[in-house]
Order: sequence, then C-alpha cells, then structure tokens
Amino acid sequence: MQELQKKIEARLSAIPGDVCFYYEEPETGASLARNADTPVIAASVIKLAVLTEAFRQMENRLARADEPFTIHRADKLPSCGALTYLHDGLCVTLWDLCVLMIILSDNTATNLLIRRLGMERINETLHALGLRQTALRRLLFDSEASARGLQNHITAREMGRLLRLMYEGKAVSPEADQKMLSILCDQRLNGKLPFFLPRGVRAAHKTGEDAGITHDVGIVYAKRPFIVCFCSQNTDVPAMERAMQDSTLLLYEHAQRP
Repeated sequence: MQELQKKIEARLSAIPGDVCFYYEEPETGASLARNADTPVIAASVIKLAVLTEAFRQMENRLARADEPFTIHRADKLPSCGALTYLHDGLCVTLWDLCVLMIILSDNTATNLLIRRLGMERINETLHALGLRQTALRRLLFDSEASARGLQNHITAREMGRLLRLMYEGKAVSPEADQKMLSILCDQRLNGKLPFFLPRGVRAAHKTGEDAGITHDVGIVYAKRPFIVCFCSQNTDVPAMERAMQDSTLLLYEHAQRP
C-alpha cells in the first residue's frame, strides 16, 4: 500500500488547488487518504445525500415511490438533466426524480426532491449517519443564498463513509441500499472515475462539477471492491479529471491482485 500511496500522491500533487482523495477496501479495511477531511463545495455530489433521504422516507412510508410530480416551467433549471427540455405539464414519479437526479445529474429533479423531502431532514439523516462536515445548505441555483455565502459542502472521507454504509446495507436498509447502488451503477456520466476501467467493470458513482470544481465518488466492483472519492476545487479541471482516470485504473489494477 505504501508504494500505491506514493504513486497516487505523485499524480495528485501535480494538480493545483484543493485536491482531496480517499480510498478504502471495505472487505479488508485497507485505506489511503489525501486531504480527505478538507471541506469542498459539493456541486452535484450532494445529490447522494438527497438520494439517501428519499430512500429513507420511502422505507419509513413518509414518501411513496409512485408519488406523482407535475413538471412546471417554473421548476426547470439549467443543465444537467433532461426535465428542462421536456414539455411543461409532464408527470413523473418520485422514483423517476431519484433516477434522473443520479444518472443524468438532473438539477430540476434535485430541487423538486429537496423541497419534498425537506432540507432539515436531509441534514438530520446525514448527521445520524456520522457525516459531520457534509451539509445541504441551499437549493441548487439559489443565487440569493449563494450571495449570502451559503454553500453545500462535502469531504472525500465522508462521501467514502456514506458509500461504505450503502455497500454494507447500513445507510437505510440492505434492500434500499442495493436499490440506490443499482441506480448509481446506471450512471450515464462516465468520463471521470470509470473512464479507463475495462469494459464490464461496474462502478456505482456520482460526479459533480462547477467552475474550477470537479468530483467523482463511487464504488468500483473489482476483485476486491473499493471505494474511491476524488474531490477538488480551485483546480485545473481537465488535469484533475485526467488524474482521476489514471489513478482509478491504478487502484483497479491493485485491487485485482490476490
């Protein structure tokens, strides 16, 4: 592991800005970290927190998977996503919103879910799961809240913790967690973490990006499955994304060995 740490450190240390990294093998407990407790602006990775609360509320019958939502023009937000480009008056379900929020990073779906689930409840669930620095403080594209300095934050280690809880069936329940991981495996935005992985290797992951920000956090189902979280801000985005691609392949090759 020491040699692996050196290779990853050499790759990431060449990238400017706040570059954070966390790696863990849930089955062996082996881990690596770099700036893993540094809070960074969450971008779309905060959608993992929203997904977890949606499944918690469905599990506890506080929400229904088939609950209908009508998409109005006022709901629509800029990309990413699909709902913005579909006709006004479209009816979708809470389950549809969860899927679109993850696999296409749909921002319209995300804000509809945050309003339905409740920001306070989302944060209470994060706290109950042991995530102390991760927080949802505002809706997406809320320029007024952003101007007041309100930002959503994550850390690489806490995203790793949330993914490990899902992997272990302890985030919501074994059945709910498997459903969440299945949605994450259907991710369509695959240009970062899984880019160089061999065809057929599953990765349950969620990306995030904004100006000077690029993240990808997930589980790679190698011979020894591993959690890997790359988070960065104030960075060179193309350089960081290439480092994610190269480093994930290096980690995969390590996790394939006996």
